[in-house]
Amino acid sequence: MKSISIGKFRGLQQISSARGTFTALALDHRQNLRKANPAFENDEELSRFKIEITSALAGRATAVLLDPEISAAQSIAQRVIPKEVGLVVALESTGYSGDATARRAQIIPGWSIEKAKRMGASAVKLLVYYHPDSPTAKEIEDFITKVADDCQKYDLVLMLEPLSYSLNEKRKLLSDEKRAVVVETARRLTPLNVDILKAEFPLDVNDNDEIKWINACREISSASVTPWILLSAAVDFDIFLRQVAVACGAGASGIAVGRAVWKEAVELTGNERIQFLRTTARRRISRLTSLCHALARPYTDFFQADAPFDWYKSY
Repeated sequence: MKSISIGKFRGLQQISSARGTFTALALDHRQNLRKANPAFENDEELSRFKIEITSALAGRATAVLLDPEISAAQSIAQRVIPKEVGLVVALESTGYSGDATARRAQIIPGWSIEKAKRMGASAVKLLVYYHPDSPTAKEIEDFITKVADDCQKYDLVLMLEPLSYSLNEKRKLLSDEKRAVVVETARRLTPLNVDILKAEFPLDVNDNDEIKWINACREISSASVTPWILLSAAVDFDIFLRQVAVACGAGASGIAVGRAVWKEAVELTGNERIQFLRTTARRRISRLTSLCHALARPYTDFFQADAPFDWYKSY
């Protein structure tokens, strides 16, 4: 059990269920949504889309993950984030710089952890592209350490999302290669003062061996020194539902789910979109939240906060 600061502990409370599990509604997508629907090249249209989803679904989640450019402040101003739902704000610019086999990340220009804290975020999320054997691995680790230090300074929860990639430009990672990379990534990066690991499912989506699923997810749980949550990676809802049951049963603390819940809405407009969000999408997020609440490992298995009566003197 690790003792963490009172501010981080409060942040974890704000983005979790009463039992300490996580269901984060992920809506920090930017470029991939613009590619999926040309109408979203317009910032107002993309912002409206995210606000509609937040309004319809955030109340069924424990937190909502938004970007600072077109959705986080706008959702607050429109009062669509329920007061009992935590706010997680993305830090990183979309995409990456550098070569495909040596990727680099950066924080959005003009944005900072300090600003996220001042706007009322409970946590920040940092996405990095990472391969343990990449020439930029040490550079990414140093970058994460710097971000983690700033989160310590401003007492803000850090959610880290490392995405794997192949060092062979001609092909993607094979299923067993992905498993090794995802597990080793958890082992190397979670000790860098990360509070939550947002992890990929550790096998290829077409690898349907459920025993392998269970064992691979258990390996992440063994490798990670922090709570980890499963990202949905745009798989179909039924597949993600199975992945969530396995992952949470194997030690995951919840999920961050986006397109698996709402991706059909990208092609819809007007009342048809609203109706889909209020029916199908709402049923999906509710089912996932209930599953996490029942099966996921609470963050209180990892963290505690000490509060002696003179704590504020050295805070």
